[in-house]
Amino acid sequence: MVYVRRESNADRSARGDGIAPSSRVSKSGAGWGFCEPAGFEPPQVDGVEQRFSWLDPRPLWDSRNDVLARLLGDPTNERRRRWIAVLRPSDTDRIVTDFAGDETAFVVLGDTGEGDASQYAVVTPLIRRSEGCAFLFLCSDLVYPAGGIEEFGRKVLSPYRGFPGPIFGIPGNHDWYDDADGFMYWFCGARKRPRRARRMPLSRAWWRDRLWRRSPQARVKELERIEQLRPAPSQPGPYFAIDAGPLRLVAIDAGLGGPLDRDQGAWLRRVSAGSRPKILLTGKPLFANGLRHERPIEDGGTINGIVADEANHYIATIGGDVHNYQRYLVPLKDGRRQVHIVSGGGGAFMHETHTIPRIDPDRCGGAREEDVRLYPLRGDSLARYSQLYARRLGTLGQMLVIPPDAATAIMGKRLGMQPVRHSAQRARPGPWQSTSAAILRALPGRPHGPLHFPFSVLLDWNDPPLFKHFLRVDADAAGLHVRCYGVSGCRDAEQRPPVEDHLVAEPGRKGVWDWRLAGPA
Repeated sequence: MVYVRRESNADRSARGDGIAPSSRVSKSGAGWGFCEPAGFEPPQVDGVEQRFSWLDPRPLWDSRNDVLARLLGDPTNERRRRWIAVLRPSDTDRIVTDFAGDETAFVVLGDTGEGDASQYAVVTPLIRRSEGCAFLFLCSDLVYPAGGIEEFGRKVLSPYRGFPGPIFGIPGNHDWYDDADGFMYWFCGARKRPRRARRMPLSRAWWRDRLWRRSPQARVKELERIEQLRPAPSQPGPYFAIDAGPLRLVAIDAGLGGPLDRDQGAWLRRVSAGSRPKILLTGKPLFANGLRHERPIEDGGTINGIVADEANHYIATIGGDVHNYQRYLVPLKDGRRQVHIVSGGGGAFMHETHTIPRIDPDRCGGAREEDVRLYPLRGDSLARYSQLYARRLGTLGQMLVIPPDAATAIMGKRLGMQPVRHSAQRARPGPWQSTSAAILRALPGRPHGPLHFPFSVLLDWNDPPLFKHFLRVDADAAGLHVRCYGVSGCRDAEQRPPVEDHLVAEPGRKGVWDWRLAGPA
């Protein structure tokens, strides 16, 4: 059977006003060179300009629950079960069916909620490219540093008040640092906290609960103000499914990153069954930084196994938590291919890509370097980090600065690949620039490494090039389009953000969907 793809809303929009060049073909597409910053300053609250800074020790102290969970045991699975018991315990399937029909379109972005300029820079391009979209999905870490009912209003409902459709989301680890009080209040309609478990005095769990950060008290007047911004989200729980057009979106709550709780695991197996094509949305990606990550379930098995099972018809996964864009096209044993996407560039500080090695298929589920796409490019990441360290180190740090084309050429030589950007192919880095690159690779800041804090967060910035992004998904019976739009923070690209990646899945024989690349080059 031959399928003919109909022109989507996104296609018509792009055809009407053009698309800015991507970072793969143009330095200006990445945000280098002359760049007038777009007007993306966050609004004032109570007469105070909202600026988030990881240099302030309070965000790090407010995030202490992550450390406590690692040292004294992770209580998230137990507390999630208690939340489910007070939300909608009779709604065992938790499937939203409001978007039935032959086609759908929606926007996904992850790791959004700093509430500062780097988050607001994404809003205008997102609204511009969301014409015809049914809903917005926020994938992990909606609020930094540590949840809070008022903070969800300021960092979720306020920034996206111009989005015309409903908002859905799943909590990330930072959203659990207040026992998910803020998330459950706004997204699931919870108005009563579940009771806390009783602990044996002086046990590890008892000490953990004594030190555990609790949700700050919300003010009635502030809640009333927030409620006027836009309709609050309404979803069945922190994990649920959406039947949208021909797709089923299966959204799981990965908590602080430990095993998925047994109740959620049973639910996941149940809603994953059947021939309907599915996309998994998760706070912890299955592939990231060149590695395949096993995500276990409390009572046995793995999320990876459920997703790879041919009978479940998963065609893609999208995960947050890592603050950049990564795409892996992974072959499966039965001949299918799956797309695994990291989408964590919605507003938080950027994790670098220049430390991601050349992709090894043995460590990356069979994916090869040519099956992977990163944004920012490794060279752009190296160039930006050279500037950031130069800012922190002062005059001495200026010796570390590497121009973007030289940095891209250096990364190409190190990885044994030709740079994709033509201007970088002509670059001839000098010896000192190569030495600077080696120094920068040795400096701290790698995602989830032992020195992730404080170095990655100390290198946060709010000026172009930002290298943020969001996803737009269009699907009908003829196929599925996934576009990654880059956000540089430059005014000339704000109304027409570039497409950094574009994939198409089309159904073939026996209803099996497979992928092809549609651009950019």
